[in-house]
Amino acid sequence: MNERLSSTDRKWTYGRRRGRKLRATQSQLMASLLPRLRIDLPAQGTLDPQTLFQPTKGLTWFEIGYGGGEHLVRQAAAHPEIGFIGAETFENGVAKLLAAIANQGLGNIRLLMDDALRLIAALSDAGIDRVFILFPDPWPKQRHHKRRVVSTRTLAELARVMRDGAELHLATDHPDYLRWMLAAATASADFEWPARRPADWRCPPSDWSPTRYQTKALVAGRKIFFLRLVRRQRLNRV
Repeated sequence: MNERLSSTDRKWTYGRRRGRKLRATQSQLMASLLPRLRIDLPAQGTLDPQTLFQPTKGLTWFEIGYGGGEHLVRQAAAHPEIGFIGAETFENGVAKLLAAIANQGLGNIRLLMDDALRLIAALSDAGIDRVFILFPDPWPKQRHHKRRVVSTRTLAELARVMRDGAELHLATDHPDYLRWMLAAATASADFEWPARRPADWRCPPSDWSPTRYQTKALVAGRKIFFLRLVRRQRLNRV
């Protein structure tokens, strides 16, 4: 098993936690709906993601840093049979997602309003079927690269919590971060990148749901890159 991230060696991957003041309706949702959907990390032991949903779901998908929640909401609405976990630290984004959950009556989303790396460290082995990390902060300055959420260390932890054959979907509009992602992916013995032609990283997956950030990037004329990594089969242990 890979060594888990500890609170002492982990570098925070998120930026600001708050933006503009929440509206009254948003504050009400934060007080009433978020506690019902919030994931409480165990003080000891591990967290089986299936225990977050009643009744339990057949599959569990996990989005790290969902922003305003556009992608997460569309995926959850399209797949009510799947349990969705979302991790986000930005209060305004959480409030926006809660409004969408309430408006659409979605019951298959659970949320962590904290660093996703804390949740990854707590999850039990091989319980996640798909992970999304879409347009994460590129932390472009070299001294901040250690805060990039996609790293060899994070991939090792994700490999532990993902089932064999599970997919990791990445997207970025930052060419340097793309190279960083590919370097981490190709250095990992746990993931393979099955791309065979340019369309495999230039075109989104067939079930892709556009995000607000993607729209901004396209309007600004930036290219979008999509990576699909697959969790390799674990070696049988004697």
